[in-house]
Parts: sequence; structure tokens; C-alpha cells
Amino acid sequence: MITTRYGVAMLDRGGHKGQLRGMARISSDPTKGPDSRKARDGLPGPVGAAVDGFERHLKAERGLSAHTVRAYIGDVVSLLDHFCAGDEERKGLNGLGLTVLREWLAAQHADGASRSTLARRAASARTFTAWAHRAELLPHDPGPRLAAPAPKRKLPTVLRAEQAKSAMSASQAGAEQGDPIALRDHAVVELLYATGVRVSELCGLDLDDVDHERRVVRVIGKGDKERAVPFGVPAEDAVSRWISAGRPELATDASGPALFLGARGGRLDPRAVRRVVHDAVGAVSGATDVGPHGLRHSAATHLLEGGADLRSVQELLGHATLATTQLYTHVTVERLKAIHDRTHPRS
Repeated sequence: MITTRYGVAMLDRGGHKGQLRGMARISSDPTKGPDSRKARDGLPGPVGAAVDGFERHLKAERGLSAHTVRAYIGDVVSLLDHFCAGDEERKGLNGLGLTVLREWLAAQHADGASRSTLARRAASARTFTAWAHRAELLPHDPGPRLAAPAPKRKLPTVLRAEQAKSAMSASQAGAEQGDPIALRDHAVVELLYATGVRVSELCGLDLDDVDHERRVVRVIGKGDKERAVPFGVPAEDAVSRWISAGRPELATDASGPALFLGARGGRLDPRAVRRVVHDAVGAVSGATDVGPHGLRHSAATHLLEGGADLRSVQELLGHATLATTQLYTHVTVERLKAIHDRTHPRS
């Protein structure tokens, strides 16, 4: 047995360093593709039942999105597939300790997983073992003792304030002819930039989520947490015009209360929003191509540059912790440094 940076590698009987236990059973990304489904179906009954219970917990009790649940379950299935390797008759989770968790991460490190991927999978494992301990499926929770490399955080790509303004103007020019799709697209980019909401939050908005008098939108964010986000006059004008002149042209019996509609009358899809944002930003000469999340990053950065305090920006964006919001302070500092380097005679 050899200790590695992330855990324990196994030796074969001849004393040579062999393939890490379970390594051949781990795909490059256990959350995707048919291998994850096959591995889950191949888990022993009690272990598979634990995965089912954990999935219900994530959906019903934590209210996580389908994408997040899928990622958690893929990681946990990979862990338990590694845990059960060679023991198809395993009766439960007894034996799922710190050594197994470290072996699992070590196998993926050897298989080329990135630091951010290892950090995410370690977080998934800790969440699962904490739940299993509370559910009395594990006598002890080994998760808190599992270390993983901190992911390298990249500064988000953002638009400059004048570029964002130009993108809004380009979108508004397209809406001047009164085409319902163009009216919708203008309302979408204005509201995204004005509020900094996530694309999934925008697509989930209903008509009665918008308070036009107070210029506040009610958003249901991650974990089904509700927050109220203000927006300005340009976004109010764009949304009101869409509702009065554009939405009735696209609405069908299947539209329901959805605020934004697709061309066939259904609720607007996030992929369509990404196309809308790319088109609006692409009309600005010299602007970096960004999607809806780039507008969110830009909104947060411009708020801080305008003097907003970090805690208020955290509330507006719906971040669970202030540490996530603090990333944007680095963006503004980098911009200040660039301006200083360009303009100060002693830079």
C-alpha cells in the first residue's frame, strides 16, 4: 500500500504498484453517459436503496435542481461502485470509511481528473456520508476528514459598463419594429442584466412574479429559496412592452402563466436565452462573447464598481455564502490595476 497525495493506492500481490482499486470502473465523468446508469443498476440491493434514499433527500428535502441532483448521484454512484468492487453481495454501507473515500479520489486523480472535479466529487461524498449517518446507514461519518484539493478559481469574464449599455441598445433597436420575438429578446437581456438572475431563474418566472409598481421581481433560486430583486426603468419598459404587445402574439393554451415564451408558445428554454444573449453581445464591436451567466457576472461587477456593498450584492444574486460574492471584488481590483497601469505616470 502506498500513500498518495489524495489517499491510498493498492499494491498487487507481487509488491508492485498496481492499478488503483476501482479505477477501471470509473469513467472520466461518472455523472454522464450510460456507464453511470449501468453502474447504478449493478449496485447490490441495500447499497442501491441507499442511493435511492439519497436522491429523494436531495429532491424533496433540499429542493435541488435536476442538474445538481444528477451530478450528486453520478458522483455517489461512482463512489459506491468503487466501494462494492468485487463484493456484489454487500449488505450495506458498513466499511465505507475514510480509507475507501481516499482510495476513490486517488483513483480519479490517477485517471486525470482535474482539481475542480476532485473537489466537487469530494463535496458530493461528504454530503452523502453526512446524510447516510443521519439516516443511521453509517455508524460514523468519515466525510469531514476527507480532504481534497481546492479548485483553482478563474476570474469571470465580464463586459465593460459601456459594452453592456451598447448591447442593451442593440437589442432595443431590434425591438423597434414591434416583432414579438424581438420584443421578447429585448426584455430578456434587459431583465437579465438589470437583476443578475440566473438563466434558470429567468425562465421560471411567471407573470405575477413581476411587481411593476415597485419594480421588483420575485425569484425562486437554488434550494427553492425565494428572494426579491429590484430592476430599473429600462427593464420595466422592455418587460411591459413585451407583455402588452409581444406576448399575446405568441401565447397559446399551453403557455400558462409563464412570463417569457418560446416561438411555439411554451415556456422559454434556457438554450434560447443563451442564443439571445450571444446575439445581443455579438452586435457590440470588441465585446467579449458572453452568455447569460456572463451578464450576471457583469451586473455584479458593475454594482460593486458603482459603490454597492458586498452583502447587498450577495442578497441580490442569491449566493448562499459571502465567499462566492467576494470573487467579484477581485475582478474590480484587476480592472483598477489595469487602469492604473495604463494611465498613471509612475505605473
